Amino acid sequence: MLLGAHCSTAGGPHLALQRAAQIGAASCQIFVKNNMQWRGAPFPPAALELWRNAREQTKPQAVFGHAGYLINIARPESEVRRKSVLSLIQEIELAASLALPFLVLHPGAHLGAGEEAGLAQAVRTLDEVASATRKFDVRIALENTAGQGSCLGSRIEHLAAILSGVKNPRRFGICIDTAHLFAAGYDIRSREGWAQTISEVERLVGLDKVLAFHLNDSQTDLGSRVDRHAHIGKGKIGRAGFSHVVNDVRFRLLPACIETPKSEDLHEDIQNLRVLRSLLHKPLNTAAQITSK
Repeated sequence: MLLGAHCSTAGGPHLALQRAAQIGAASCQIFVKNNMQWRGAPFPPAALELWRNAREQTKPQAVFGHAGYLINIARPESEVRRKSVLSLIQEIELAASLALPFLVLHPGAHLGAGEEAGLAQAVRTLDEVASATRKFDVRIALENTAGQGSCLGSRIEHLAAILSGVKNPRRFGICIDTAHLFAAGYDIRSREGWAQTISEVERLVGLDKVLAFHLNDSQTDLGSRVDRHAHIGKGKIGRAGFSHVVNDVRFRLLPACIETPKSEDLHEDIQNLRVLRSLLHKPLNTAAQITSK
């Protein structure tokens, strides 16, 4: 895996790339605008030039975006749902201006309408957004969730239902978050558990649809449905649980970013990446090899 981190764009998006280089990251995830606002200003030419120069200087192996947290593609028809559509359209435009290949997006919450209705609404929203942004190559990677409240995405079946329902599946993929998997009830602490989970992803979604990983430990217990990230090896998944994740060679070329708590000097990111790299010593070739041990 191309180990990296979510990096702040404070001061300009180019600084996120410099922060990624500072912590020795091979990959970098960013917000393309303020993640708690509906709209953002387009990047001025000077900012885009700084971004291009920083990308050339730091040479990250992978850079991608994460959509804002206000966006809810599964929300019933409302003014907020309309804002979500417009916000996601703009985020794709911003991502395109930075030449990002995809944006990670939460599948949204049905807010009491029920899972079936929420999934259908998510498909309608994504079709609308894909139609409005057809000239851009930016894809959307739906992220699995812990399943708090009425949030969709806690089951792999949810992601599969959305991907099988959209009109242009080429524009979509998934992002797998380890903490969310665990909190949703997927016990990935063992090799067998990881193999079973990825086998389900392969069967329902397809491994070619996996675009990225979020590597986070979980503060909360298996099946808690509570999303609380912990430093690698300091949560309920533990170091051993990440060993078979980072050594799964099927995903060796995919970006895998930590989203763990950090302070301004980023020493936590450096330590978390150090822990993950320390586990890269027992390569696993296939799911069959995982389950045979």
